[in-house]
Amino acid sequence: MIAVQLRYSFRVYPSAGQRSALARAFGCARVVFNDALRLREEARAAGLPFVTSAELSKRLTAAKKAPERVWLGEVSAVVLQQSLRDLDTAYKNYFDALKGKRPRMGAPRLKSKRDNRQSIRFTPNAAWRITPGGKLRLPKIGDLKVKWSRSLPSTPTTVTVVKDAAGRYFASFVVETNACEVLPQTTPELGIDLGLGHFAVLSDGTKVDSPRFLRRAEKRLKKAQRDLSRKQKGSNNRGKARVKVARAHARVADARREFHHRLSTRLIRENQAIAVEDLCVKGLARTRLAKSVHDAGWSAFVSMLEYKAARYGRTLIKIGRFEPTSQVCSVCGVKDGPKPLNVREWTCGACGALLDRDVNAAVNVAKAAGLAVPACGARVRRAPVPAPRSEAGIHPKRPTRLLWEQAGIPGI
Repeated sequence: MIAVQLRYSFRVYPSAGQRSALARAFGCARVVFNDALRLREEARAAGLPFVTSAELSKRLTAAKKAPERVWLGEVSAVVLQQSLRDLDTAYKNYFDALKGKRPRMGAPRLKSKRDNRQSIRFTPNAAWRITPGGKLRLPKIGDLKVKWSRSLPSTPTTVTVVKDAAGRYFASFVVETNACEVLPQTTPELGIDLGLGHFAVLSDGTKVDSPRFLRRAEKRLKKAQRDLSRKQKGSNNRGKARVKVARAHARVADARREFHHRLSTRLIRENQAIAVEDLCVKGLARTRLAKSVHDAGWSAFVSMLEYKAARYGRTLIKIGRFEPTSQVCSVCGVKDGPKPLNVREWTCGACGALLDRDVNAAVNVAKAAGLAVPACGARVRRAPVPAPRSEAGIHPKRPTRLLWEQAGIPGI
């Protein structure tokens, strides 16, 4: 069993003084990050060696004693050190992307106080803890009121306090799972075809409708965005209108995430193995269907399936995006070429099966992954074939005998 690190987020309600302390911590962490990034970029431009993390830590200690940076001592030292580690992680990811070890990403950039997301991280060295009363005690911030929606499965290793664009505060705990969470073995194996008309079509014929959260909230979002555009830049009213827009978008994102969690958990619990198609979401997001593709959130859903499968001992298989799942008959395996999107059903010219486009694709996804899919799960049916002349209808020259005559019972 592979140990899986999970992140549990809970809503936090800080007081006015605690919000000021958090804002101070956000600002100090941002300044340390920017100073370290600027120092490394200046060294690179001057042709000097790469500034190490140990050197950055020494300079941070010296900066806290300088008159112009004395306010760095008002926050926990662990927060500032974690900001330097975040910079090291950003550089490592950037260098790995250049070497082809991970997807392409840009170089580290300076942070701004106007960023939509502000965060600070506390490690066990900061001596943070959860009080007996259920509050989160952070150094130099105080006891934060937490809305616990569930219990943590194990002792968390780190906690990150996040402020999002809507002005909400969250405490994000990182915990490690253990092998006792493996679900018992089960038999069903499933193929999933993701789409826009239906969010997911399963190989057993089940179709999950797409909630289309963004489409349903467009009217409310349009009004909030229109009110924001009419406010004067730099005014307090514009700031309030911006928060309203952010909250409207946050409601949409929260509803979509809840839908993904419920569906992915149900599929993982009910099936031993799941196969999905590795879709090119970035490419589809550049087409005229971009808004619908982003509204569906396929990548987030597949990511949830991936980590939940690792957590509960299930199997998740991704097949290639160029697999012709919509061109092959799931009954006889004959490939009859591409079809326009408006063709939702067609009859196979080889075996005469009437196929549903989405269900047929889901069955082909499961077969391409090597999963055992029952034939009845395809939900295919034979097209109506005219009966032979010798078998159809009533022949006038050979009238049908009555039932009692066939049974040997004499008539009246």
